[in-house]
Amino acid sequence: MDKQEIAGQLEPVIEGYLKPLGFELVELVSFRQSGDLVLRVLADKPSGGITMDDCGRLNFEIRRQLEEADSSLQNCVLEVSSPGLDRPLKKEKDFIRSLGKKAVFYLNDTVEGALQQEGVIIKVAEGHVFIDKAGNILQVPLARIAKAKTII
Repeated sequence: MDKQEIAGQLEPVIEGYLKPLGFELVELVSFRQSGDLVLRVLADKPSGGITMDDCGRLNFEIRRQLEEADSSLQNCVLEVSSPGLDRPLKKEKDFIRSLGKKAVFYLNDTVEGALQQEGVIIKVAEGHVFIDKAGNILQVPLARIAKAKTII
């Protein structure tokens, strides 16, 4: 099983665990490092602000949940942390939360002739993010966004 399949299978398990506790899964990344499977969980509270104590508690509890779900994950390296100020923007709700903020977009297909765009998020609607790039309004389809994050 490759790393994307692993993340895809574990994402609903982790989301299902976090939600009743008042946390949300911002991003789940899996990769191999020195032969070990590493799972990086970025979690936050919908109102914002996750503490180091929260991360430690979630690390312990998520590990327990993962081991119950799949014993082969017993030896994986689990990292739980805050998404930080320049949090990744993945889902429509992430872009809505970032209305009025400046962001950089790395695209998998060009928009206005470029694979990277930067601007202030002014609207999110119908599968598109609208950004103000120096007075020019760009309409970026969510499907074309490979990666995006707010700029501090």
